[in-house]
Amino acid sequence: MQFKVIQRILGLLLMVFSLTMLPPILVGWIMGDPQLAPFWDGFLLILLAGLAMWWPVRSEGRDLRLRDGFLIAVLFWTILSAAGTTPFLLAEELNLSAADAFFETVSGFTTTGATVLVGIDSLPRSINFYRMELHWLGGMGIIVLAVAILPMLGVGGMQLYRAETPGPIKDAKLTPRITETAKLLWYVYLALTLLCILAYRVAGMNWYDAVCHAFSALSTGGFSTHDSSIGFFDNPAIDYITVVFMFLAGMNFSLHFLAWRSLHPGLYWRDSEFRTYLLVILLMTCVATAMLWKFNTASNVEEAFRFALFHVTSVMTSTGLLITDHSIWPNFLPVLLVFASFVGGCAGSTGGGLKVIRFLLLMKQGFREMNLLSHPSAQLHVKINREPVPEKVVKAVWGFFAMYIAVFSVFMLGIMAAGENQVTAFAAVAATLNNMGVGLGDVASNFAGLNDFSKWWLSLAMLMGRLELFTVLVLFTPAFWRR
Repeated sequence: MQFKVIQRILGLLLMVFSLTMLPPILVGWIMGDPQLAPFWDGFLLILLAGLAMWWPVRSEGRDLRLRDGFLIAVLFWTILSAAGTTPFLLAEELNLSAADAFFETVSGFTTTGATVLVGIDSLPRSINFYRMELHWLGGMGIIVLAVAILPMLGVGGMQLYRAETPGPIKDAKLTPRITETAKLLWYVYLALTLLCILAYRVAGMNWYDAVCHAFSALSTGGFSTHDSSIGFFDNPAIDYITVVFMFLAGMNFSLHFLAWRSLHPGLYWRDSEFRTYLLVILLMTCVATAMLWKFNTASNVEEAFRFALFHVTSVMTSTGLLITDHSIWPNFLPVLLVFASFVGGCAGSTGGGLKVIRFLLLMKQGFREMNLLSHPSAQLHVKINREPVPEKVVKAVWGFFAMYIAVFSVFMLGIMAAGENQVTAFAAVAATLNNMGVGLGDVASNFAGLNDFSKWWLSLAMLMGRLELFTVLVLFTPAFWRR
């Protein structure tokens, strides 16, 4: 393990991250916030911490190895989350504990959207903007951004990209150079963000809310500048705009790029994962619409459809924005929505959960096993996009699913041991491990009522969910540390 190289990179990344304190200062100055000292102090502290890490090993220039990439990915998300707590801890009006500040920061970076803050409408504009900025940076993955920047500083990035990029099939590159691949993904991300901002502004939001909620929707984050989330605006046009961009953010960004570059929208429909993604959302929306209409939860069919479509899309893409309180919806609907978060978005998206491609492979493998019961000698292949999937990929997906269930169980038992009931524990772990942010029971509105142990515990769940379990778990295997 090349610890000096790792230290040098972490120092560089922290110095780059210190610059994220400056946009909230600008927003606060424009909006008239009286207290901007937490961001100035945060900028200086993080910059000096990064400089202190980088300076002693500044001349280390060896290439990264894959194992180094895994360690950097985990350390960077952890260290950066700790550094990102600085404004929250220094802001006297928030009065947050270390557990609360770390939970809020991790929730922002991992695009989970679970919050411990109450009275969001009255928060300083700079603080709210900072929360959204955390979402937007975490959406495509700060490591991928670093891959685009670090080569200019003499640091290669393929190992970081492979360690951080989500999804079971992630070695394909859009261009021969990984730096160009990362840049192209960010161009797509930025273009969609700008389109979302303009759409919100046309629909009636002011510029501040438009920028903040575009950051939240495109990152599939879920933070809002209002306690009642998107429901604050009570505007069907804004609801439908949010659905569109949450849906787009839950798709594979590489697929976006390929379709846009060739000006061939048909590429979307040719993708098996996209078709499954669309089908699951449509089926669940139909079920939710019927139930809301049957139990008179909505005033008319259009409202029932809009509520259902919005919340199904929001929860399945792990966004977590809301237009009403779905935790009080009738019958099985609240639990159905939580289950939708396990499916998650597509691989290569900003969404969380298992990912649609894994869900699809699990279903196809299950059907193959049933067919083999009737025809044990048959040679049946699991296919994606009409191409056979290598058996090692199918096995890896089953291994991931088994580990996912085991990790979920451990986190849920930990929350129950801390004193929470089964519904709250299940929903809290589903919200954090799936990076979805919306819970049931005692965490239906926010996570402020949990004790400090639960907040630290769930912060770890958010990090593991964002890094897709194995990136973290591999660090605990003896083989990883052997030379």
